[in-house]
Amino acid sequence: MMRKMLLLAGVVISMITISSCDEDTASIGKSLTDTADMFTMATDTFDLTSRSIIAEHILSRSAYSYLGRIKDPETSAYITEDYMTQFSTLENNNESVFYDKEDIISREGGEVVADSCAIVIVVNSFTGDSLAAMKLTAYELDKPVEEGKKYYTDFDPEKEGYIRADGIKQNLVYSIINLQLSDSVRNIYQTSSGQYYSITIPLKKQYKDKDGKEYKNYGTYLMRKFFEHPDYYKNFYTFIHNICPGFYIKTTDGLGLMTEIVDTRLITYYRIMKDGKETNFKTEFHGTEEVLQTTRITNNKMVIDALAANDEWTYLKTPAGIFTEVTLPVDDIKKGHENDTITSAKVVFHKMNDKSELTDKLLKDPTNLLMVHRDSLESFFDNHNIPNNTSSYLATLSTKYNSYTYTNISGIINLMYNNKEKGGANYTTEHPNWNKVVLVPVKTTMTSTSSGGTISAVNHEMSITSTRLIGGAKNQHEPIKISIIYNKTH
Repeated sequence: MMRKMLLLAGVVISMITISSCDEDTASIGKSLTDTADMFTMATDTFDLTSRSIIAEHILSRSAYSYLGRIKDPETSAYITEDYMTQFSTLENNNESVFYDKEDIISREGGEVVADSCAIVIVVNSFTGDSLAAMKLTAYELDKPVEEGKKYYTDFDPEKEGYIRADGIKQNLVYSIINLQLSDSVRNIYQTSSGQYYSITIPLKKQYKDKDGKEYKNYGTYLMRKFFEHPDYYKNFYTFIHNICPGFYIKTTDGLGLMTEIVDTRLITYYRIMKDGKETNFKTEFHGTEEVLQTTRITNNKMVIDALAANDEWTYLKTPAGIFTEVTLPVDDIKKGHENDTITSAKVVFHKMNDKSELTDKLLKDPTNLLMVHRDSLESFFDNHNIPNNTSSYLATLSTKYNSYTYTNISGIINLMYNNKEKGGANYTTEHPNWNKVVLVPVKTTMTSTSSGGTISAVNHEMSITSTRLIGGAKNQHEPIKISIIYNKTH
């Protein structure tokens, strides 16, 4: 009998899988029955309701940092992004941070010096005009932004008193493509994983540390401090607390470019004697996701509020913009099926396709869309969770069908229903979001495995994206539907 049940379930699942995103599972038929096994597969569909909700701030943690200012063609509002980064050293590798002192030939008065020093911003991708003239300011921090706290996208290191008053304040006018350079050297930075555009902030001015001691430049400070206190370089914690708390990179002028930054590098250049020859050498400290980074996002709140108030559709808008909240009709789905098992619950969210050419060029649609319980939204990101296909799910944009499809969210429906049944008479009053989920644009990090790749991290999407979904209280299109398949018991 068990073999027959498995075979029948396999037939139904196969039929679900081959149905297109636009097909209604009701076409499978109202029931598939095996009287010998005494159970029935039944189907039904239900309408969903949705609305836009404002994401005033989100957890500022991502594999990428963001920098720039761009005008949203959808709203004509400005979006500005700045970021703070710390720099890391290899754990317990302090003995080899800088080359052997006796082999360094960059010297003045017998003391080692850096020929130059710079912060190099490695750009993964950009939105907007590659020739746009932008201006940034790099501020040296007075103290490290401490670990163990939650930092959101409205965190401002300047207002919070992290900037060193008499520290480095380096301005730079830049563009992604510098036409004054030849093609072979035009803002290209070579890493182990390939070539990237880059933005170089020179730190070549004389530098004075907090003790009032002066150095030729910031790189010289880093070198001499290393040879005085190599233990300060043994890990990132001792480094940020004793040597370099980090830098705040702020957009101070310009419009038309937003960059996604994969790495920020603090580089000291000097010369060594190697194999009897003078050789250029460099030491790099990296500002990657292994150390604390925060991105600050400035949006036009009035514009965001106005968009979210529209109830003829719903929005997905990043960064730190608008999410879509969906109410699942859990009571209706379970009515008359209290003892039945929900084996499938499929829902498709369709995009509205009426972007202008300019809007479509600058405002890409979100690629990955997380569905998570409304009350678990913050904890999902705080706890570094990944979708488990039970209480959280991930959908990817289908460009063919212009939609996001969740093939089976039965787990969260069962979870909501069971929580309500156990919660008592006042449960829905005490938990008004008990049957609500939120759709959140996210960026995923993949880890390669022998069988392909797995998701290792999910963070808020902080690049500029926007799309409208069919839905809202005054939806003029077909309602959002969820298609249910039950395993009925007799």
